[in-house]
Amino acid sequence: MLRAVGVTCTSGTVQVPVYLGGEIQFHMNYQHDLLLYNGEELKVIGSVKTSSKDRIDKIFMDKFLYSKLTETALPHIAIFLNDVQRKKTRRENSYGVNSTFLTGHFKAFTVKLSPLDGVYYCDIRPVMQQDGLL
Repeated sequence: MLRAVGVTCTSGTVQVPVYLGGEIQFHMNYQHDLLLYNGEELKVIGSVKTSSKDRIDKIFMDKFLYSKLTETALPHIAIFLNDVQRKKTRRENSYGVNSTFLTGHFKAFTVKLSPLDGVYYCDIRPVMQQDGLL
């Protein structure tokens, strides 16, 4: 979809320059789901996940660590395709869904660590529409 509108994007490993006192000391490899470019310049780093459960911590930490290592404020975004998992119901061979969105984690990391520059849900949870911080 992004390529269809003319955005240069890829997934893979990016060479992260590690700065100390404004000078590059060395590079390290860092793998990401989505890298958005303007020409040759990396503009946005993104994570694309099927759910936030067990993954949301890493997304916030990726932004925090990248910013600290590079001494930059490159935007980081998250795209979640859904945030549910199957649950067995009381009826035999019947399943429903449970939300896996960790409201407290998301809010704490946003307030105390490093807010993401964009969070996109393909399956918005009702709590997200009711809570202004979300």
